[in-house]
Formats: sequence, C-alpha cells, structure tokens
Amino acid sequence: MPSNRLALFVVLSAFVSHAAASRDWGDVSSPTAATPEAIGETGAGCLAGGVRLPPEGEGYKVMHLERNRNYGHPDLIRSIIDLGHATAQGHWGELHVGDLSQPRGGPMRFGHRSHQTGIDADVWFALDPNLIRNADGLRSNIPAPSLLTPDQTRLNHMLWDIRHARVLETAARDPHVDRIFVNAHIKQELCRSVRGDRSWLRKIRPWHRHDDHFHMRLACPADSPDCVPQKPLEPGDGCDASLDWWLSLPPLRPLPDNHHGPAPSPALPRVCRAVLNGR
Repeated sequence: MPSNRLALFVVLSAFVSHAAASRDWGDVSSPTAATPEAIGETGAGCLAGGVRLPPEGEGYKVMHLERNRNYGHPDLIRSIIDLGHATAQGHWGELHVGDLSQPRGGPMRFGHRSHQTGIDADVWFALDPNLIRNADGLRSNIPAPSLLTPDQTRLNHMLWDIRHARVLETAARDPHVDRIFVNAHIKQELCRSVRGDRSWLRKIRPWHRHDDHFHMRLACPADSPDCVPQKPLEPGDGCDASLDWWLSLPPLRPLPDNHHGPAPSPALPRVCRAVLNGR
C-alpha cells in the first residue's frame, strides 16, 4: 500500500475505533457495582463504581439530564454537593451543573475529550434560579450563557459579579480540587479584584473557551492507585506573563452544544474493558 494511502488508513482506523468506543461507553446506562475507582487519565480512562449525582439538591440542579452524564467518583459527588450547600448558604443563587462523566466514564460521543475518569465536572456560571423556568422535563433546551461580551474579547461586567468569585473561591479551597479551568478574561478579573489571601488563585487556570462554565477537576482520589495525576501546578497565583499569553490569543468561535470535536482518544487502560463489560 503506498505510504500516503497507508497513512490515511491509519488515521481513518483510529477515528473509527474512537467512534466505536464512544458508542460503547455512551450506550451503557448504569455504573458497575465495583468499589469506586478513577482509572487512567482524564482524557483516556474509565470509572469503576461510579456514583450518580442526584438531579437536584440544596443549591444546585443538573442540566441536560438526557445525556446521562451525572456520574462521578464519590469525592466529586461530595464536592459538588458541598459547593451547592455553600452556594445556598451564601445566598449566591443556584448552581447549574453540566457534564460530569458517563456511568462508567470512558470516551464520549461529543463534547469532551476529558471527563473520562469521574473526577471532572462542568458548572455553569449562570446563578439565576429562574434560568430553568422554561426548561423541558430533562432541562435539555436551556443553553449556558456566556459571561463575555458578544465579540468574546472582554468580560461583560453587566453579568459578572462578586457571587461568581465566591463560588470559584469556595470550589478552589476544596482540598479535593486540583485545578479549575476558566476563560482567561475571568482569570484576569480575579487577578485584578481579589484582595487578602490569594493562594486559591493558583488553582484557577486559563483555558480555551470556558466563558459560560468552569471546569472543576479533582486530584486523583486516595482509593484510585491506577488514576494518572496531572503535572503539578506552577507556583504562584498565575497572574503573570502566562496569563498575558492567554489574553493575547484571538477569541475562538463558540462551539455548538453537541459538537463532535474531541480528537481520537489514546488507548484506554486494559482494565477499562472489564469495567465496560462488567456488572
């Protein structure tokens, strides 16, 4: 086979393999009965013994229930429930929780390359309890509103307020949380406005998009020896030249809610096959 045709075959095979894996993991509707464990990397792994986050609780509601992505490691479920409690007690509004993981983790059909091991969660910046007033039964028809200006070049100060900072600070001070991804303009505002103890800002990291939600990622749980940790964060609060670099990038176009953007996933740990096929 000519080299260019061989290269094309390899690429197409990887794409088909990823698509098939996504269908497999996305079709499983329940977690395993195993002891909870996050396995592998957040972008190439799975979840044993996943726990379902209830669709609503004190201070929070889960959105897009039709996706069946409200599963996670028990540490993640507790962190979200605690954050909802703090939001209610602080009178900051109501959290609208987006995707966690599928019942057994693994690659998804659309929307994420990470979220595979049960230690990632998206939480919308929208705090208005009336947001879902016109929602359907599965809360599938409500989009997450951005905190940026329409041209995506600045933070919209008509939408941002101190409550967003309080929620982010509370999440970042959770000892289970390893890092939180936000849009660079949101990080910039925190760097400008936070006074006193700024140590928690180290966990707030700029990343592409993330203007309508923040992505909360836990450290590998103590009961998960096969969980692969990320590189440790750099020292300091992150309000330095690295943030300037992010702010210098041109804005990216918003992705459709069900975009098929994830690149083919790396090979999953072998044990994930048993997780997928287990009971």
